[in-house]
Amino acid sequence: MVTTMDQTGRLVIPSQIRREASLQPGTPLDVRWRDGVLEIEPQPLPVVLQRKGRLLVATPTGRVPVLRTATVERTRRDLSGRRGRD
Repeated sequence: MVTTMDQTGRLVIPSQIRREASLQPGTPLDVRWRDGVLEIEPQPLPVVLQRKGRLLVATPTGRVPVLRTATVERTRRDLSGRRGRD
């Protein structure tokens, strides 16, 4: 997909990519220039590790966006498609 940058440096991420990456307005993004390539990715969710019984559980330190049904279904579909290839 092709997009352009405006005069103030803003870049529009096409809606299909935003949907596939589950990017919502206000999502913090890391932007890097590495080896001649511009990389944009969502910041990792900050978590703390807590022991719950015998398990070590990652617990978010801040608010977490609501998990949407469409995101769950897309992830299930992607994982089931990979199962035969791994």
